[in-house]
Order: sequence, then C-alpha cells, then structure tokens
Amino acid sequence: MAQTDERLGAPGGDLGGAAASGIGTLYGIGAGPGDPELLTLKGYRLLRACPVIAYPKKRMGSRSYALDIVEAYVNPEEKTMLGLVFPMTRDPDVLRREWDHTAQLLLEHLLAGRDVAFVTEGDPLLYSTFIHMARVLHEHAPEVQTVAIPGVSSVNGGAARLGLPLADGDEVVAIVPATGDMERMKAAIEGHDCVVFLKVAKVLDRMIHLLETMDLLGQARVISRATSGEEEIWEDVRALRGAKLNYLTLMVVRRR
Repeated sequence: MAQTDERLGAPGGDLGGAAASGIGTLYGIGAGPGDPELLTLKGYRLLRACPVIAYPKKRMGSRSYALDIVEAYVNPEEKTMLGLVFPMTRDPDVLRREWDHTAQLLLEHLLAGRDVAFVTEGDPLLYSTFIHMARVLHEHAPEVQTVAIPGVSSVNGGAARLGLPLADGDEVVAIVPATGDMERMKAAIEGHDCVVFLKVAKVLDRMIHLLETMDLLGQARVISRATSGEEEIWEDVRALRGAKLNYLTLMVVRRR
C-alpha cells in the first residue's frame, strides 16, 4: 500500500528513517488477534529495534490487549513505554482534543529522532486505531513517515479457530461492523456467501433474531478473543440469547 499522502503505509518498512532525516518513523505493528506466536517476524524485529513502544488502552490504569499480546517480546526496562488513552466517546470536541494530545505525545519522540512502534491488535489497516492516529499525526507533522506492518486479523484468526473457510472459488466474502441496522445486516448476508460481523456483542440478540427469521441459525458461529488464552467458541448461537460477551467478539455466517 502506498498512500504516502496520508502516511498510511509508506513504501519500505525497514528501520532507518531517523538516520536519514533526523526524524523518527512511526511503525504501526499488527500484533495479531491474541496468540503471541502469530506476530510476524518483521513485527518482532521492529519491536526489538524501536526505542519507543506505544500501545492503545481504553483508560488510565487499564490493561492493553495489544500490549498483552507482545509483552513477552518487549523488555520495558530497555524501552520507553508509551500508553495512549483513546476515549470511548462520540463527542467531537473531546475526541479532537484527545487525539491532538496523543499526537503530541508521539511527536515528542519522533521529532527527537526516535522511531516508535505503535502496537495494535489484528492488522493496523483494518478497523484499527492506527489508521486515524496516522491521519492526525500527518495533520500535525506531514514530514513524519508512518509505515504499516501487516498482522493477522481477527477475521483470519477467528476463521482458523472455527475451521471455517472464508471464501472458496468464486465465493464472495464481506467484513461488516455489526450495527443495529438490521436491514443493512440482512442485505450483507443476502449479498455474500460468507459474512464476518465484527464487534457483534452489542447487537447479539438482534442478530440471532435476524438469523432465525432467515433460517440461518445453523450457519452461524461466534468466537470471542480468537486465538488468545481467553478464547471462547459457540457453535450453537441460540445459546447466546441474553448473553453479555466481550467487545472482541465476531460472528461468521456462511450461507453455503
């Protein structure tokens, strides 16, 4: 991917931006869905090489799922550990203020010539915090290069653990953030052979009802925190009515 105008995956990816320009590079490193062994070799190399490790967390004092995945590969005594809080709000003024603040925290290191590894679960260019982080950073300092290091997404990890092929031959697959718009969810199912619904926990009962009306309950599977030590799998989604599941839960529906 070469969208260098937005710094969402500039060509290359080898350490050395700071040596060439005096400015550090921000690396968005996909840590995978949960299993530490799914981190790529390139991601591992950059984690070891970058002097600053940045990671997202929901609030002050909370654990970071992304950091939990890679902590075995990082010695915090040898690194500057930068936990970045991203508020869970829709207030545009609050969001703008907090994103600007986070960008400044990163720029303190980057403009001082230190490369930063920004760790995110899954893949950094698939529904990731890194996407917006790179855009905001580019607004503040367009001279800073950002590089995305691909990772195994929860889509791939979940399918592997469920033993379900996502697409074969001429089949068409969709990745859809689950919302309360059931007409849109229905259209996604009707228009594809396989649909992966991300973050399905918040509308789980409504999705189960939709599948029941479409006579597809038997074609759905649910997995939470795929590939991690806390993974849970449900092959009978009817048992999940009324359940409160983890935010990192997805549903796979295969019509064939």
